[in-house]
Amino acid sequence: MTTYYRKFVDAFWSPNVWLPPNTTWADIAPESSTEINHADSRHLLYPLPMALVVLVIRYVLEKYWFTPVALSLGIKNTKPKKAPSNVALEQAFALSKKWSHKQIQGLAKQLDMSERQVERWLRLRRAQNKPSTLTKFCENSWRYTYYTFSFLYGVTVLWDKPWFWDINECWNGFPHQSVTNDIWWYYMFSMAFYWSLSISQFFDVKRKDFWQMFIHHIATIVLMCLSWIVNVFRVGTLVLVVHDSADILLEAAKMAKYSGYQKVCDVIFSLFTVMWIITRLGFFPFWIIKNTSIDAPKIVPMFPAYYIFNGLLCVLLVLHIIWTYLILKIAYNSINAGLMEGDIRSSSDEEEISEESNNSTIVTNQNHTKME
Repeated sequence: MTTYYRKFVDAFWSPNVWLPPNTTWADIAPESSTEINHADSRHLLYPLPMALVVLVIRYVLEKYWFTPVALSLGIKNTKPKKAPSNVALEQAFALSKKWSHKQIQGLAKQLDMSERQVERWLRLRRAQNKPSTLTKFCENSWRYTYYTFSFLYGVTVLWDKPWFWDINECWNGFPHQSVTNDIWWYYMFSMAFYWSLSISQFFDVKRKDFWQMFIHHIATIVLMCLSWIVNVFRVGTLVLVVHDSADILLEAAKMAKYSGYQKVCDVIFSLFTVMWIITRLGFFPFWIIKNTSIDAPKIVPMFPAYYIFNGLLCVLLVLHIIWTYLILKIAYNSINAGLMEGDIRSSSDEEEISEESNNSTIVTNQNHTKME
Protein backbone atom coordinates (compact mmCIF):
# COMPACT_ATOMS: atom_id res chain seq x y z
CA MET A 1 0.00 0.00 0.00
CA THR A 2 2.84 2.35 0.89
CA THR A 3 4.52 1.64 -2.44
CA TYR A 4 1.38 2.59 -4.40
CA TYR A 5 0.98 5.75 -2.34
CA ARG A 6 4.59 6.72 -2.99
CA LYS A 7 4.15 6.16 -6.71
CA PHE A 8 0.99 8.28 -6.72
CA VAL A 9 2.70 11.13 -4.84
CA ASP A 10 5.73 11.02 -7.14
CA ALA A 11 3.52 11.02 -10.23
CA PHE A 12 1.30 13.83 -8.94
CA TRP A 13 4.20 16.08 -7.96
CA SER A 14 6.23 15.32 -11.04
CA PRO A 15 8.42 18.32 -11.93
CA ASN A 16 7.44 17.70 -15.55
CA VAL A 17 3.94 18.82 -14.58
CA TRP A 18 4.54 21.65 -12.12
CA LEU A 19 7.84 23.20 -13.18
CA PRO A 20 9.32 24.64 -16.37
CA PRO A 21 11.45 22.31 -18.53
CA ASN A 22 14.84 21.31 -17.10
CA THR A 23 13.83 22.44 -13.59
CA THR A 24 13.59 20.12 -10.57
CA TRP A 25 12.18 20.53 -7.07
CA ALA A 26 15.73 20.62 -5.74
CA ASP A 27 16.40 23.70 -7.88
CA ILE A 28 13.73 25.75 -6.05
CA ALA A 29 14.20 24.26 -2.58
CA PRO A 30 14.72 26.87 0.20
CA GLU A 31 18.30 25.69 0.74
CA SER A 32 19.17 25.57 -2.97
CA SER A 33 20.51 29.12 -3.06
CA THR A 34 22.03 31.62 -0.67
CA GLU A 35 21.04 34.55 -2.88
CA ILE A 36 17.41 33.64 -3.67
CA ASN A 37 14.88 33.05 -0.89
CA HIS A 38 12.59 30.49 -2.53
CA ALA A 39 9.13 29.87 -1.05
CA ASP A 40 9.11 27.05 1.50
CA SER A 41 6.17 24.64 1.06
CA ARG A 42 6.43 23.65 4.75
CA HIS A 43 5.26 27.14 5.66
CA LEU A 44 1.80 26.28 4.26
CA LEU A 45 1.07 24.66 7.63
CA TYR A 46 1.36 28.03 9.40
CA PRO A 47 -2.00 29.43 8.17
CA LEU A 48 -3.88 26.61 9.95
CA PRO A 49 -3.07 27.70 13.54
CA MET A 50 -3.13 31.30 12.32
CA ALA A 51 -6.75 30.73 11.21
CA LEU A 52 -7.66 29.92 14.82
CA VAL A 53 -6.00 33.17 15.91
CA VAL A 54 -8.04 35.02 13.27
CA LEU A 55 -11.25 33.49 14.66
CA VAL A 56 -10.30 34.58 18.18
CA ILE A 57 -9.57 38.11 16.95
CA ARG A 58 -12.93 38.16 15.20
CA TYR A 59 -14.74 37.02 18.36
CA VAL A 60 -13.07 39.71 20.47
CA LEU A 61 -13.78 42.48 17.95
CA GLU A 62 -17.41 41.45 17.49
CA LYS A 63 -18.07 41.28 21.22
CA TYR A 64 -16.16 44.31 22.47
CA TRP A 65 -16.19 46.67 19.50
CA PHE A 66 -18.75 45.93 16.78
CA THR A 67 -21.61 45.07 19.14
CA PRO A 68 -21.30 48.29 21.23
CA VAL A 69 -21.10 50.32 18.01
CA ALA A 70 -24.19 48.58 16.63
CA LEU A 71 -26.15 49.21 19.82
CA SER A 72 -25.14 52.88 19.76
CA LEU A 73 -26.55 53.08 16.23
CA GLY A 74 -29.89 51.74 17.47
CA ILE A 75 -29.52 48.22 16.11
CA LYS A 76 -31.36 45.87 18.42
CA ASN A 77 -30.65 42.23 19.11
CA THR A 78 -34.29 41.26 18.71
CA LYS A 79 -35.11 37.60 18.30
CA PRO A 80 -38.15 36.48 16.27
CA LYS A 81 -41.11 34.91 17.97
CA LYS A 82 -40.89 31.12 18.21
CA ALA A 83 -43.43 28.86 16.55
CA PRO A 84 -45.70 26.89 18.92
CA SER A 85 -44.48 23.37 19.64
CA ASN A 86 -46.02 20.87 17.22
CA VAL A 87 -44.40 17.47 16.62
CA ALA A 88 -46.17 16.71 13.33
CA LEU A 89 -45.36 20.08 11.82
CA GLU A 90 -41.75 19.86 13.03
CA GLN A 91 -41.39 16.49 11.30
CA ALA A 92 -42.79 17.92 8.07
CA PHE A 93 -40.51 20.96 8.40
CA ALA A 94 -37.46 18.71 8.87
CA LEU A 95 -38.22 17.06 5.52
CA SER A 96 -38.77 20.29 3.60
CA LYS A 97 -38.60 23.99 4.43
CA LYS A 98 -40.97 24.83 1.56
CA TRP A 99 -44.51 23.47 1.54
CA SER A 100 -46.87 23.37 -1.41
CA HIS A 101 -50.50 24.37 -1.05
CA LYS A 102 -51.49 20.68 -1.15
CA GLN A 103 -49.10 19.89 1.70
CA ILE A 104 -50.56 22.74 3.77
CA GLN A 105 -54.08 21.51 3.07
CA GLY A 106 -53.13 17.96 4.05
CA LEU A 107 -51.45 19.04 7.28
CA ALA A 108 -54.41 21.27 8.16
CA LYS A 109 -56.85 18.35 7.79
CA GLN A 110 -54.56 15.94 9.61
CA LEU A 111 -54.09 18.24 12.61
CA ASP A 112 -57.57 19.76 12.62
CA MET A 113 -56.13 23.22 11.97
CA SER A 114 -57.02 25.91 9.48
CA GLU A 115 -54.74 26.49 6.50
CA ARG A 116 -54.09 29.96 7.86
CA GLN A 117 -52.80 28.51 11.14
CA VAL A 118 -50.48 26.10 9.33
CA GLU A 119 -49.13 28.90 7.11
CA ARG A 120 -48.58 31.12 10.14
CA TRP A 121 -46.71 28.32 11.95
CA LEU A 122 -44.50 27.82 8.90
CA ARG A 123 -43.68 31.52 8.71
CA LEU A 124 -42.77 31.67 12.38
CA ARG A 125 -40.74 28.46 12.16
CA ARG A 126 -38.73 29.78 9.23
CA ALA A 127 -38.12 33.09 10.92
CA GLN A 128 -37.04 31.82 14.35
CA ASN A 129 -33.68 30.49 13.13
CA LYS A 130 -32.82 33.65 11.23
CA PRO A 131 -30.00 35.74 12.70
CA SER A 132 -30.73 39.13 14.18
CA THR A 133 -29.75 42.36 12.48
CA LEU A 134 -27.12 42.82 15.19
CA THR A 135 -25.50 39.48 14.27
CA LYS A 136 -25.41 40.36 10.59
CA PHE A 137 -24.03 43.84 11.28
CA CYS A 138 -21.19 42.42 13.39
CA GLU A 139 -20.32 39.85 10.75
CA ASN A 140 -20.17 42.48 8.03
CA SER A 141 -18.13 44.78 10.28
CA TRP A 142 -15.55 42.04 10.71
CA ARG A 143 -15.30 41.45 6.97
CA TYR A 144 -15.11 45.19 6.32
CA THR A 145 -12.27 45.49 8.82
CA TYR A 146 -10.32 42.61 7.33
CA TYR A 147 -10.76 43.62 3.69
CA THR A 148 -9.76 47.20 4.45
CA PHE A 149 -6.64 46.09 6.29
CA SER A 150 -5.77 43.47 3.66
CA PHE A 151 -6.22 45.86 0.73
CA LEU A 152 -4.19 48.67 2.32
CA TYR A 153 -1.46 46.28 3.39
CA GLY A 154 -1.42 44.65 -0.04
CA VAL A 155 -1.07 47.98 -1.86
CA THR A 156 1.63 49.08 0.60
CA VAL A 157 3.80 45.97 0.16
CA LEU A 158 3.29 45.83 -3.61
CA TRP A 159 3.88 49.52 -4.27
CA ASP A 160 7.63 49.10 -4.70
CA LYS A 161 7.40 45.72 -6.44
CA PRO A 162 8.09 45.80 -10.21
CA TRP A 163 5.31 43.32 -11.06
CA PHE A 164 2.69 45.64 -9.56
CA TRP A 165 3.37 48.09 -12.40
CA ASP A 166 4.42 45.64 -15.11
CA ILE A 167 2.69 42.27 -14.81
CA ASN A 168 5.24 40.63 -17.12
CA GLU A 169 7.71 40.99 -14.26
CA CYS A 170 5.83 38.11 -12.63
CA TRP A 171 7.70 35.80 -15.01
CA ASN A 172 11.16 37.33 -15.33
CA GLY A 173 13.56 34.94 -13.63
CA PHE A 174 10.77 32.46 -12.86
CA PRO A 175 10.83 30.17 -10.91
CA HIS A 176 13.92 31.58 -9.17
CA GLN A 177 12.27 34.51 -7.38
CA SER A 178 12.79 35.57 -3.77
CA VAL A 179 9.99 35.85 -1.22
CA THR A 180 10.42 38.99 0.87
CA ASN A 181 9.15 39.17 4.46
CA ASP A 182 6.27 41.52 3.61
CA ILE A 183 5.04 39.23 0.82
CA TRP A 184 5.38 36.21 3.15
CA TRP A 185 3.10 37.83 5.73
CA TYR A 186 0.64 38.97 3.05
CA TYR A 187 0.30 35.43 1.73
CA MET A 188 0.20 33.67 5.10
CA PHE A 189 -2.35 36.00 6.65
CA SER A 190 -4.55 35.87 3.53
CA MET A 191 -4.53 32.07 3.58
CA ALA A 192 -5.30 32.10 7.30
CA PHE A 193 -8.31 34.33 6.63
CA TYR A 194 -9.69 31.99 3.97
CA TRP A 195 -9.15 28.98 6.18
CA SER A 196 -11.09 30.81 8.90
CA LEU A 197 -13.90 31.56 6.42
CA SER A 198 -14.08 27.89 5.43
CA ILE A 199 -14.68 27.07 9.10
CA SER A 200 -16.92 29.98 10.13
CA GLN A 201 -19.09 29.74 7.01
CA PHE A 202 -20.93 26.80 8.59
CA PHE A 203 -21.81 28.92 11.64
CA ASP A 204 -22.26 32.35 10.06
CA VAL A 205 -25.41 33.77 8.50
CA LYS A 206 -26.60 31.24 5.91
CA ARG A 207 -26.90 32.78 2.47
CA LYS A 208 -28.30 31.68 -0.86
CA ASP A 209 -24.82 31.51 -2.37
CA PHE A 210 -23.50 29.23 0.39
CA TRP A 211 -22.07 26.55 -1.90
CA GLN A 212 -20.72 29.05 -4.42
CA MET A 213 -18.85 30.72 -1.57
CA PHE A 214 -17.60 27.37 -0.26
CA ILE A 215 -16.25 26.48 -3.71
CA HIS A 216 -14.76 29.96 -3.90
CA HIS A 217 -12.91 29.55 -0.59
CA ILE A 218 -11.59 26.08 -1.48
CA ALA A 219 -10.51 27.17 -4.97
CA THR A 220 -8.79 30.18 -3.43
CA ILE A 221 -6.91 28.11 -0.84
CA VAL A 222 -5.86 25.49 -3.41
CA LEU A 223 -4.75 28.20 -5.84
CA MET A 224 -2.73 30.02 -3.19
CA CYS A 225 -1.09 26.81 -1.92
CA LEU A 226 -0.11 25.64 -5.41
CA SER A 227 1.13 29.09 -6.40
CA TRP A 228 3.28 29.15 -3.27
CA ILE A 229 4.73 25.69 -3.90
CA VAL A 230 5.53 26.46 -7.54
CA ASN A 231 6.75 30.03 -6.84
CA VAL A 232 3.95 31.76 -8.75
CA PHE A 233 3.27 33.95 -5.72
CA ARG A 234 3.71 37.19 -7.66
CA VAL A 235 0.55 36.60 -9.66
CA GLY A 236 -1.14 35.47 -6.44
CA THR A 237 -0.51 38.82 -4.78
CA LEU A 238 -2.09 40.65 -7.72
CA VAL A 239 -5.17 38.43 -7.56
CA LEU A 240 -5.51 39.15 -3.85
CA VAL A 241 -5.28 42.92 -4.12
CA VAL A 242 -7.71 43.03 -7.08
CA HIS A 243 -10.29 41.03 -5.15
CA ASP A 244 -10.05 42.97 -1.89
CA SER A 245 -10.84 46.38 -3.36
CA ALA A 246 -14.53 45.87 -4.17
CA ASP A 247 -15.33 43.80 -1.08
CA ILE A 248 -14.65 46.79 1.18
CA LEU A 249 -17.53 48.70 -0.42
CA LEU A 250 -19.86 45.70 -0.34
CA GLU A 251 -19.45 45.20 3.40
CA ALA A 252 -19.78 48.96 4.00
CA ALA A 253 -23.06 48.99 2.06
CA LYS A 254 -24.42 46.13 4.16
CA MET A 255 -23.43 47.90 7.36
CA ALA A 256 -25.22 51.05 6.23
CA LYS A 257 -28.30 49.00 5.36
CA TYR A 258 -28.48 47.32 8.75
CA SER A 259 -27.89 50.66 10.47
CA GLY A 260 -30.94 52.13 8.75
CA TYR A 261 -29.06 54.50 6.43
CA GLN A 262 -30.73 53.40 3.21
CA LYS A 263 -29.59 56.36 1.08
CA VAL A 264 -25.99 55.90 2.20
CA CYS A 265 -26.34 52.21 1.41
CA ASP A 266 -27.62 53.01 -2.10
CA VAL A 267 -24.70 55.33 -2.83
CA ILE A 268 -22.07 52.88 -1.54
CA PHE A 269 -23.72 49.98 -3.34
CA SER A 270 -23.63 51.95 -6.61
CA LEU A 271 -19.91 52.58 -6.12
CA PHE A 272 -19.43 48.91 -5.26
CA THR A 273 -21.20 47.78 -8.44
CA VAL A 274 -18.91 49.93 -10.58
CA MET A 275 -15.79 48.83 -8.69
CA TRP A 276 -16.85 45.17 -8.89
CA ILE A 277 -17.31 45.27 -12.66
CA ILE A 278 -14.00 47.11 -13.16
CA THR A 279 -11.96 44.74 -10.97
CA ARG A 280 -13.71 41.36 -11.25
CA LEU A 281 -14.80 41.53 -14.90
CA GLY A 282 -12.11 43.96 -16.07
CA PHE A 283 -8.73 43.69 -14.36
CA PHE A 284 -9.09 40.05 -13.38
CA PRO A 285 -9.82 38.49 -16.80
CA PHE A 286 -8.21 41.08 -19.11
CA TRP A 287 -5.12 41.84 -17.04
CA ILE A 288 -4.35 38.78 -14.92
CA ILE A 289 -5.89 35.80 -16.78
CA LYS A 290 -4.82 37.25 -20.12
CA ASN A 291 -1.25 37.50 -18.86
CA THR A 292 -1.14 33.99 -17.33
CA SER A 293 -2.67 32.34 -20.39
CA ILE A 294 -1.33 34.38 -23.34
CA ASP A 295 1.63 36.57 -22.34
CA ALA A 296 3.39 34.27 -19.85
CA PRO A 297 4.07 31.44 -22.37
CA LYS A 298 6.01 33.97 -24.45
CA ILE A 299 8.38 34.60 -21.53
CA VAL A 300 8.52 31.19 -19.82
CA PRO A 301 8.35 27.83 -21.66
CA MET A 302 4.89 26.28 -21.48
CA PHE A 303 4.38 23.49 -18.94
CA PRO A 304 1.24 21.57 -17.78
CA ALA A 305 0.77 23.56 -14.57
CA TYR A 306 -0.31 26.51 -16.73
CA TYR A 307 -3.59 24.71 -17.39
CA ILE A 308 -4.10 23.91 -13.72
CA PHE A 309 -3.58 27.48 -12.54
CA ASN A 310 -5.58 29.00 -15.36
CA GLY A 311 -8.36 26.47 -14.76
CA LEU A 312 -8.65 27.55 -11.11
CA LEU A 313 -8.57 31.22 -12.12
CA CYS A 314 -11.38 30.53 -14.59
CA VAL A 315 -13.41 28.86 -11.82
CA LEU A 316 -13.16 32.11 -9.88
CA LEU A 317 -14.14 34.06 -13.00
CA VAL A 318 -17.26 31.93 -13.48
CA LEU A 319 -18.26 32.63 -9.88
CA HIS A 320 -17.68 36.34 -10.50
CA ILE A 321 -20.02 36.23 -13.50
CA ILE A 322 -22.73 34.51 -11.42
CA TRP A 323 -22.37 37.07 -8.64
CA THR A 324 -22.37 39.93 -11.15
CA TYR A 325 -25.77 38.76 -12.35
CA LEU A 326 -27.06 38.77 -8.76
CA ILE A 327 -25.56 42.19 -8.08
CA LEU A 328 -27.10 43.73 -11.21
CA LYS A 329 -30.42 42.12 -10.29
CA ILE A 330 -30.30 43.79 -6.87
CA ALA A 331 -29.36 47.11 -8.49
CA TYR A 332 -32.26 46.81 -10.95
CA ASN A 333 -34.74 46.02 -8.16
CA SER A 334 -33.39 48.94 -6.14
CA ILE A 335 -33.96 51.34 -9.04
CA ASN A 336 -37.51 50.05 -9.44
CA ALA A 337 -38.08 50.52 -5.73
CA GLY A 338 -36.97 54.14 -6.03
CA LEU A 339 -39.34 54.74 -8.92
CA MET A 340 -42.16 53.29 -6.85
CA GLU A 341 -41.30 55.70 -4.02
CA GLY A 342 -40.37 53.09 -1.48
CA ASP A 343 -39.82 49.39 -1.00
CA ILE A 344 -42.00 47.06 -2.99
CA ARG A 345 -43.02 44.58 -0.33
CA SER A 346 -44.05 41.09 -1.35
CA SER A 347 -47.73 40.39 -1.13
CA SER A 348 -46.86 37.07 0.42
CA ASP A 349 -46.35 37.09 4.18
CA GLU A 350 -44.04 34.11 3.75
CA GLU A 351 -41.66 36.04 1.54
CA GLU A 352 -41.94 39.11 3.76
CA ILE A 353 -40.57 37.19 6.72
CA SER A 354 -38.01 35.12 4.83
CA GLU A 355 -36.38 38.29 3.48
CA GLU A 356 -36.69 41.91 4.55
CA SER A 357 -37.76 42.85 1.05
CA ASN A 358 -37.50 41.20 -2.32
CA ASN A 359 -35.97 44.32 -3.77
CA SER A 360 -34.01 45.78 -0.88
CA THR A 361 -30.69 47.06 -2.03
CA ILE A 362 -28.41 44.70 -0.20
CA VAL A 363 -30.04 42.27 2.23
CA THR A 364 -30.97 39.60 -0.30
CA ASN A 365 -28.28 37.53 -1.94
CA GLN A 366 -25.48 38.56 0.39
CA ASN A 367 -22.63 38.45 -2.07
CA HIS A 368 -19.62 38.57 0.22
CA THR A 369 -16.84 37.55 -2.11
CA LYS A 370 -13.03 37.13 -2.16
CA MET A 371 -10.11 35.29 -3.57
CA GLU A 372 -11.45 36.41 -1.22
